[in-house]
Amino acid sequence: MAKKTERKNLGRGLSALLADVNLDEGNSAQPAATHRPSDTDVPIDKVFANPDQPRRTFAEKDLVDLTASIAEKGVIQPLIVRPDPNNQGGYQIVAGERRWRAAQRAKLHSIPVLIRELTDTEVLELAIIENIQRADLNAIEEAMGYRQLMDKFGHTQGKMADALGKSRSHIANLLRLLNLPPEVQEYLQNGQISAGHARALVPADDPVALAREIMSKGLSVRQAEALAKKQTPSVKQKRRLKPVKDADTRAIENDLAAHLGVKVSIDHKAGGQSGELRIKYADLEQLDGLCQLLSQ
Repeated sequence: MAKKTERKNLGRGLSALLADVNLDEGNSAQPAATHRPSDTDVPIDKVFANPDQPRRTFAEKDLVDLTASIAEKGVIQPLIVRPDPNNQGGYQIVAGERRWRAAQRAKLHSIPVLIRELTDTEVLELAIIENIQRADLNAIEEAMGYRQLMDKFGHTQGKMADALGKSRSHIANLLRLLNLPPEVQEYLQNGQISAGHARALVPADDPVALAREIMSKGLSVRQAEALAKKQTPSVKQKRRLKPVKDADTRAIENDLAAHLGVKVSIDHKAGGQSGELRIKYADLEQLDGLCQLLSQ
């Protein structure tokens, strides 16, 4: 059997790169430190933003303050870039997009950079780690960063938790926020509701209406949780509301259960072509028997 290619561990080899990243960039003005050495200065029109950058929003006040600082002192902290795979002869930003935006506003013609050869995985990992370490992402942006790592590179929640120093529950709770309607996600990104409010809305039947009520009444997170709990059907209520299965579906369930020797449940969407088949097993021995039977 051919040996499987081992997947690169999240964050491996990034510690040296993180030493180049200024974690104080979250401040509105540049730190009053000595100039860090750069590999070179490059024309600012040869530098491009990373389309997969987890951070999507930049506070206008911070950009204004940083622009004034750069206009007076220049760019103190060099950007980390890599050769841009989409623009020949150009460079893609790995860390420092806010400095690049402010330098453009300050009408600089060139900026200092550290050039690194990085893969797509390393670029995304570094961008997420840098922003998370600086607490610079809102909850939706952080969740989208985790989702990118999972969807694009197959990283698990456990692997991300270990590498980023976060708990699994923290990552899982953030990912759940991506199930909220876009309107509610926008409220969260704009700071109209907090992440605590948003978490309370995840199980609600109508999170948009609840979010609007939270904002209009200025409810606390605890009050929002109580309100959401009142308006979210309990498990028993959901069972009572569940439509009764027709005779044909029950007959198929019984036939499959008799053939497989386990409990079988079919949830077929009324009027549709799709549904869900659930098979329950009592122990590992029964699971092993099912696997053998289904693989024949």
